[in-house]
Amino acid sequence: MSKAIEKKQELVNQIAEEIKESSSIIIADYRGLNVSQVTELRDNMRNEGLTFKVYKNSLVRRAMKQAGIEGLDEVLTGPNAIAFSKEDVVAPARVLNDFAKDNENLELKAGVIEGKVSSLEEVKAIASLPSRDGLLSMLLSVLTAPMRNTALAIKAVADQKSEQEA
Repeated sequence: MSKAIEKKQELVNQIAEEIKESSSIIIADYRGLNVSQVTELRDNMRNEGLTFKVYKNSLVRRAMKQAGIEGLDEVLTGPNAIAFSKEDVVAPARVLNDFAKDNENLELKAGVIEGKVSSLEEVKAIASLPSRDGLLSMLLSVLTAPMRNTALAIKAVADQKSEQEA
């Protein structure tokens, strides 16, 4: 095998491994973005702990097939960038969607959420969800509300009794 083919196979293996390790992957067309916009987008991604890379579509197709993901061949045309997240499922969709609102040249195409191919509509729906930390704080608030309300009721009763005694 020639060295070029070996390098490409090694890159396909790396991409496939990154796909397998990621909880969510979002594919976007970045055609029309200038260098400063792409730099800003990469900074936004980096701040959220995400990876944002550009690969040749043919290599990504092979890596997706190797990772056991099918159904994205029609999306993998033209200049694409891929956002990977290993922890937060919502973050790449949210960051890309927010950036696309301000920069019409960035177009979300599709994604892979926890191993399942997701359409553009599903990706946009996921982008509207709060972050993992936000969801956890909402859950914590729901779980602590009954205890907090009970404590407030007990305090109100105690205050009322102390007023009656006085």
